[in-house]
Amino acid sequence: MNTAEKLQQLRDLMRQHHIDAYIIMSADPHMSEYLPEYWKSRQWLSGFDGSVGTLVVCQDFAGLWVDGRYWLQAEKQLQGSGFQLQKLSHDAKTTHTAWLAQHLESGARIAVDGQSISIQHYQALEQVAQEKSAEICHELDLIAEIWEDRPALPVKPVRLTAPGLDACSRSEKIAQIRAALVEHKVEAHFISAVDDIAWILNCRGQDVEYNPIFLAHLLITTSIVVLFIDRAKLSDAVESALSLDHIEIVDYQHSAAYLATLEHSTILLDPAKVSLLHYRALANRCQIKFDLNPSTLLKAQKAATEIAHIRHAMLKDGIALCQFFSWLDQVLAQQQALTELDIDREITAYRAKQDGFIGLSFATIAGFNANGALPHYRATQQHHAHIQGNGLLLIDSGAQYLDGTTDITRVVPVGIPTSEQCRDYTLVLKAHIALARAVFPEALAAPLLDAICRQALWQHGLDYRHGTGHGVGYALNVHEGPQVLSYSAPITAYSGLRPGMIVSNEPGLYHSGQYGIRIENLVVNQIKAFAEQQYGTFLCFETLTLCPIHQAPIVVELLSQDDIQWLNDYHRKVRQQLAPHLDGAALAWLIQQTQDIAMI
Repeated sequence: MNTAEKLQQLRDLMRQHHIDAYIIMSADPHMSEYLPEYWKSRQWLSGFDGSVGTLVVCQDFAGLWVDGRYWLQAEKQLQGSGFQLQKLSHDAKTTHTAWLAQHLESGARIAVDGQSISIQHYQALEQVAQEKSAEICHELDLIAEIWEDRPALPVKPVRLTAPGLDACSRSEKIAQIRAALVEHKVEAHFISAVDDIAWILNCRGQDVEYNPIFLAHLLITTSIVVLFIDRAKLSDAVESALSLDHIEIVDYQHSAAYLATLEHSTILLDPAKVSLLHYRALANRCQIKFDLNPSTLLKAQKAATEIAHIRHAMLKDGIALCQFFSWLDQVLAQQQALTELDIDREITAYRAKQDGFIGLSFATIAGFNANGALPHYRATQQHHAHIQGNGLLLIDSGAQYLDGTTDITRVVPVGIPTSEQCRDYTLVLKAHIALARAVFPEALAAPLLDAICRQALWQHGLDYRHGTGHGVGYALNVHEGPQVLSYSAPITAYSGLRPGMIVSNEPGLYHSGQYGIRIENLVVNQIKAFAEQQYGTFLCFETLTLCPIHQAPIVVELLSQDDIQWLNDYHRKVRQQLAPHLDGAALAWLIQQTQDIAMI
């Protein structure tokens, strides 16, 4: 079926069930960002394959809500689909719930699959329903009725993390969660966030592309631990290791039914990470307390040993990147035929040679000129550009190693960039350096740092429509919370930056139809030592990523002395750490790219 036929079949089913508006979230029962194929309902129906987005389907309207990162991509992919792009912004009036409140008639019937909507999102939908005297049906998965060749749920094997990589044992982490239950004055905690579960259990999987996780739910009470998982994923060795910590195994599909049997418990749920299905299974018999998963904050603050392993992963990544960029420079200098697809293939091949490489941490973004203006662009066989002539090539890539997760963006000048491109590149570099040099009080709300980074761009009337930084997991998801550097993010009790948190530093600038620029490193919060401590503890960022920042497009006159000093210091560090592991053309490229810029 094409998109129009799928949409028509859905509307036919909606009429049969007397549904006025059907909502399709980009989520699974774990509220994950990256989904197994089974749960990619939004992509299957609309054709839009960005990582986030919400669909609303009525008889006379179908819309896709996405934020500014995806506007250009959605405009292209929705052409002829029957879906209209709805531009989601910081304004609450641009949400899909605001649209429903404005357009639904009183007494309307709304439907959403309770397995793929969080408690938090359902509560927002309930407010609309109350205002419109509407009914919400949450037990219908209409997509399942028309998606005839829907993929099965994955059953890839779970593995134990390698000895020595985890700072705490499984039993110690469970004890930490139980201590948090005492603090919250609850008897139990139900967890659906798959990266939290992988972290707690010191296990990894391969159920979802790019993220080394496995589909499971976890119940931890003061007396028992229950893992809801497809047993086919567990080898004898893994199951034996879990049993040593008294973890009971229950079938994944029976999680809601099991929860429905719990009585008289006070249970902790993260409303952003637990589905409506599981909430309703608990709500009739248990008292619910909402708060962030304790494990989310615990895993965000990396231990010193974990940071040491991540530094080793960054070293390996830096070696591979120098080899790749050396190859790329040679190809460009010889004016050989080159496409964006070649970039993806080659950068992956160089990383794959490194010890402990598992795979990519996200789909490589290699965008030349206009394609670089799409923050989440991905070249395909059908749509990709040849890299020739003059301009800028944006490469955003990352890897999963056994001992760490990487994420880096560099911009490569091709031919002779324009003076405007060089100016913009330098302004983005200044923004990057401003954040890298920041010193701030411990527990400062992360969104407040965003303005420091954007100032270099704001002074020229420029900006970008994505956050400046996201948390990064330890050999886990490339996106993790609660830390986020974005002035549009809400400030909560858990927004404070703490030692050991890893975030990305990735300001950018995008001119639609022309070019895009983004410079990204990963940084870790460290305590800044001061002789005088009367004003409390201060933090600073240690840059973990090891790879030269291309100097050719820099307009030196736009940099301050402090900017130049930071860049020279960074490049000396990169050269010192990588040079002993390189030779030949890659070593020559590293040395040439890390030469000091003369002070003005």
